[in-house]
Amino acid sequence: MPPASGPWSLVASAAAAAGQPELRYASRVGRWVLVAMVLGSGIASLDATVVGIALPSIGRDFHVDVATFQWVVDAYTLSLAGLLLLGGTLGDRYGRRRVFVIGTVWFALASLLCGLAPDATTLILARALQGIGAALLTPGSLAILQASFVEEDRSKAIGAWSGLGGLAAAIGPFLGGWLISAVSWRLVFFINLPVAVAVVVIAVRQVPESRSPDEPGPLDVPGAVTITGALVGITYGLIAASGQGWSSAPVLSSLLGGTAMLAAFIVIERRRPNPMLPLGVFASRQFSAANAVTFVVYGALGGTLFLLPTVLQEAVGYSPLASGAALLPVTAIMLVLSARSGALAARIGPRLQMSAGPIVIAAGLLLLMRATGHGGYLADVLPAVLVFGAGLAINVAPLTSTAMSAVPAEHAGIASAVNNDVARAAGLIAVAVLPVAAGITGDSYLHPAELSRGFQNALLIAAIACAAGGLLAAVTIRNPPRGRARPAGPERPAGREIHCGLDAPPLRTGEARSAAAPRATGRPRPG
Repeated sequence: MPPASGPWSLVASAAAAAGQPELRYASRVGRWVLVAMVLGSGIASLDATVVGIALPSIGRDFHVDVATFQWVVDAYTLSLAGLLLLGGTLGDRYGRRRVFVIGTVWFALASLLCGLAPDATTLILARALQGIGAALLTPGSLAILQASFVEEDRSKAIGAWSGLGGLAAAIGPFLGGWLISAVSWRLVFFINLPVAVAVVVIAVRQVPESRSPDEPGPLDVPGAVTITGALVGITYGLIAASGQGWSSAPVLSSLLGGTAMLAAFIVIERRRPNPMLPLGVFASRQFSAANAVTFVVYGALGGTLFLLPTVLQEAVGYSPLASGAALLPVTAIMLVLSARSGALAARIGPRLQMSAGPIVIAAGLLLLMRATGHGGYLADVLPAVLVFGAGLAINVAPLTSTAMSAVPAEHAGIASAVNNDVARAAGLIAVAVLPVAAGITGDSYLHPAELSRGFQNALLIAAIACAAGGLLAAVTIRNPPRGRARPAGPERPAGREIHCGLDAPPLRTGEARSAAAPRATGRPRPG
């Protein structure tokens, strides 16, 4: 049990001062709160992954090219990555339950529009709206747990949230593949509606309201607008380059405009008294290095996982159900080994695992080149999946823990949000760049031999990037001095690493210090 004066007590005291119930993990209301948070964050995270399995079916229905596939995925990630930090700030200011419920309703309506979309353009616009809803609801899930449960039960609640979220991530692609095979890809979006209704009903009836205990500053709307504009401009230019050429006016103007917006974002964040991204966190070399490794490794993962379901279905002949189940062993490996990996990194330092993990992932990607043959799942796919999963288990928990622990405790919330956004931005850019670099453009996904060659090129590029990420970690990451290493205390028992606030908002002052306890995640973030 954490001491009464520990960092969790700050949130508990703030909640009590605001007249909010201090929930027990074993109480009826406490369990309902946990259910609402798991289901709400679950539908948002699943839509980022399940859609990849639906892409071949969407392509056949709408007769579209690879560039449309890229936009179906990236439209969601663009609005989510661009507005995630602002969504957390809105919850701090106006009430986390209120913003969570609004985000859930928004997400459900956008899902309905996705399922009813008569053409690809409507689907892409609806996916962007989905991302906005996800940016409103995902930051609140962990923050509500932090602000609602009593001090000694908070780690249990967050650990359960993490574990159940991992289970949902494992079941989601399998369920999505079954729905696509049995009925239609549209059901992947319609299934969100009854879940969202349940989340809203539970949240309104059971979830206590909470806000930041500090007086929030003005909303950083200019920052949100410029970073979203930067991501849109850069992503559009990268995707359009495959069809229009790098020297075409639309591509050049889009890339230059996106770069200018990114520069404007940095200037705005430097000058604002209450920026949504305090740039001072990057003064820590360890934090900057951890995020650089995150960008390289998760970019490679995002690009590969975007292509894999299409390759398995169109080139190898898997059904949507089989392609959705192909990566289930990865989740099993992560659930078994991630906590142990986090505990080992706490004892010996993160440098070895952050260096070796990406190289093992690279080996798994190279083995995945065999997946384009016809030797069957056990011979061609499973060995690669096992090595790939082992690499993730080695790397993910130490990587997240390093990013979280590299900054002072008062910046723990923003550190987690930055690390999450870096991973999402990396996947966003990789989805735009990797297919073009590998030669997968136009309608090449309809030609199995051409698609297989392109996928092997993509795997080689991604493997090189992952290996480079391992070398980058070896050069830049430093183990803490043994005398200063954080011992596993009551809040972080050895071998029981729990999910960090990757989807949490940038918490404020004393409240942010409470986020320092859960420092490692037990599940990967791609998608």
